[in-house]
Amino acid sequence: MNRAELVEHVAKATGSPKSEVTRTLSALIHSVTAALSKGDKVTLVGFGTFERRMRKARTGRNPRTLAPLKIAAARVPAFRAGKELKDIVNGRAKQPNLVLAKPKAAAAKPAAKKAAKPAAKKAAKPAKKAAKKGKKR
Repeated sequence: MNRAELVEHVAKATGSPKSEVTRTLSALIHSVTAALSKGDKVTLVGFGTFERRMRKARTGRNPRTLAPLKIAAARVPAFRAGKELKDIVNGRAKQPNLVLAKPKAAAAKPAAKKAAKPAAKKAAKPAKKAAKKGKKR
């Protein structure tokens, strides 16, 4: 599953627009990346832990010439899966059904009004154009 497929899947599961899911996913990735760059761990209970590890300096070989080369030490991101994720992947547990909180009714009303206004404006534009054409003739 790539990023676009993930966004589509989450949008369908939550009923949110893809643009909102894309912004949320970008914010999540940005937050995890920022925490890792500072050296913090990000733990999502049941899913896993993102952390930064140190890779020691080592000697490698150039595959073409077989000459030894020094590879510098580096900080690398790492992910350690949580117990719940491991159990689901290994078939020892079933994935629970997705339960989402319903959006508040108050928030839905203004959105419905906003959606109705552009539709009314679009319907009025063809009528105005037809009236202008009638005057020119």
